[in-house]
Amino acid sequence: LQSNGCDPGFAEETTSSEEQAMIKTAGNSYLASPNLPDFCGCSPGWSSAFYGAECFDSEVHSYLKNLGKQKSSESQNIDAKKVELEQLLMMETKNYRKTIKFYQKLLQRERRSKGPETKSMLPKLRGQLQEMKSKVQFLELVKKYVQAKQWGVESYVLPTVIHNGKVDTMDMAPMDESSLLLYYNTEKHQCNNQNGVRVLQAGTPLGLMAYLYSRNAFLEGYVQQFLYTFRYFCTQEEFLQFLLDRISSTLSSASLDPSTSLTKICNRSFYILQAWIEDCYSVDFATNTDLLGTLKEFISSKVASLNGYGERLLSLLEDASARKSGSADLCSGVDKCKEESEEGRKTLHSLCKKLSEDVSRKNFYWKLSKGMGPIAQCQRERLHTGSAVLPKPCCSSFTEDSSVSLARADEVGPVLLTECSAQQLSWQLTLLQQEVFNKCHPVHFLNSRALGVKDKCVAVPKAVSAETVSLKVCNLFLSKCIQDQYLLQLLKNADSISTWVAAEIVTCHTAKRQVSLLSKFLLIAKCCYEQRNFATAMQILAGLENLIVRQLPAWKILPAKVAEIMEELKAVEVFLKSDSLCLMEGDRFKTLPTIPSAHVLAMHVQQLETGGFTMTNGAHKWTKLRNIAKVVSQVHAFQENPYTYAPDFKLQSYLRQRITRFKDADISALAADNCANFHQIPAEKHSRKIQDTLRRMKATFQ
Repeated sequence: LQSNGCDPGFAEETTSSEEQAMIKTAGNSYLASPNLPDFCGCSPGWSSAFYGAECFDSEVHSYLKNLGKQKSSESQNIDAKKVELEQLLMMETKNYRKTIKFYQKLLQRERRSKGPETKSMLPKLRGQLQEMKSKVQFLELVKKYVQAKQWGVESYVLPTVIHNGKVDTMDMAPMDESSLLLYYNTEKHQCNNQNGVRVLQAGTPLGLMAYLYSRNAFLEGYVQQFLYTFRYFCTQEEFLQFLLDRISSTLSSASLDPSTSLTKICNRSFYILQAWIEDCYSVDFATNTDLLGTLKEFISSKVASLNGYGERLLSLLEDASARKSGSADLCSGVDKCKEESEEGRKTLHSLCKKLSEDVSRKNFYWKLSKGMGPIAQCQRERLHTGSAVLPKPCCSSFTEDSSVSLARADEVGPVLLTECSAQQLSWQLTLLQQEVFNKCHPVHFLNSRALGVKDKCVAVPKAVSAETVSLKVCNLFLSKCIQDQYLLQLLKNADSISTWVAAEIVTCHTAKRQVSLLSKFLLIAKCCYEQRNFATAMQILAGLENLIVRQLPAWKILPAKVAEIMEELKAVEVFLKSDSLCLMEGDRFKTLPTIPSAHVLAMHVQQLETGGFTMTNGAHKWTKLRNIAKVVSQVHAFQENPYTYAPDFKLQSYLRQRITRFKDADISALAADNCANFHQIPAEKHSRKIQDTLRRMKATFQ
């Protein structure tokens, strides 16, 4: 094992020459050019928007403070701490990767030999992996904290930002800050251990953009919250022009001294610009070619000639464009300047989550007012196992045993739905739903009323195109703000699955098949919500609650235990609608994959959008915008934990074909052609009048 480099101890392992060179390069990069700062991965991430100032706890503060203190002979400035932190992170990530490889080999050996020694080592190794994952995540959090503290200015320098950076003196005439930003005081700020901290309450568009340069803007989560919500008070063009004006006025005058305000404004402008590209390229730049052209022209003409960072920005835009078009590797990082160990960190975390699922997962049961009785045996099967770490072939009993060509899915009908297990179908439906969900962005859920999204899962009527919807009454974004309409595709996909469920049931020609298919869909929905795929569970529920489906005679002969699942699904729906952050409670969402119901989330955001966005003095309520950003940030949080089921592409192809066939079906018309959908009147009851008449006539002759 040691010869393969997979020993989990790694006590005597030495750093390779390549890694030493990388560490040396990382150390020199902080000293070579102060105008070329370390901007690898500037996006604060969803956790910054969700947790705000609580994202960095006291442990992070104390760790950074003590970093490098063992070297008493050296003065540990922030640059030296960055180098040491990068070295620690690189080594821990390397150990993390090798331990996972060792675990994979151990699993393969356990499958072949099933020896007692291998079985005893697996639990210990899982514990080691959990500890190593926690350490890597903590070091990444410390690194993000170091990045967040850079290049901010004090509040009294904000007028310099507002004046386009043209004044670089602290003795300038004071500006009435209350006309731009409004604060309220808090008694205690847990994160920084300060008293009487001012918290932003409201501000004008100019004031809110200027606050991005505040020293604590990143630490408070303000930057990420701003990137989610700025479209309510300014357009993408206005925000871009604000950043470019600050860069233009400070780039040539920025000193090599990082302590000057002009240097801080210049670097913070680049930092915010890159964070915007990394996080919102798909919703702002990809949908607005003029905006993208303006940015590229500015970088090429003014930035690239003065600062090498312009080449990084252009490369960043190219990578983002390639990912948007689907031509880039899905696992690649946003920025090419990320080191190899950093690029693979998300993959490592994903692998370790697979390892921990069989340890931490608990069944997701709902307590109802009535006793639910024992759970069906098929639902007791473990949905995640430790073997999920290994690559699985896209195989299943479906592809091996079925001799029916899946290219003729329309001819096969719902037979294969009854032959496949509920768990198998739920896995593949979850992977299909995940593919659609991963393409959405938190911004897609904002201003959904302007797109025609309403309650009761009614989006845009089929007879009316999205372009004809009136935006004057309900549009909360500025009129010139371009809005991506991917949410409509997400909701249309949900409606298609609901219609497919109803159509499959009403097209069954016998009551027995209807009962079988009703039971299968109920069990699939139960599997889905237990594995936290609430989107598909609610889509199946909507199909089962179709008016035609609910009136089918098959419900009366459905087994009681299966019929009770319908009440569970309704309880889940009530739970999802009860609180906009109900899926973010506890730590389950950090370790278990989750797909929320898109329509329910859109309705929660609409509720937060109700009411005015401005105060009497015209200032925009930042507290309202911050709450909206917190709710939509869970989209990115859930996308970080993908499902790891083995894809069955043939079964997925079959499901896609059936869903596509019935997506626009008229359920009432389909039901009318099937006699199994109607209550049958017995023949003896139909002839009762004739029999009674004959009996009376016979009595008259006696």
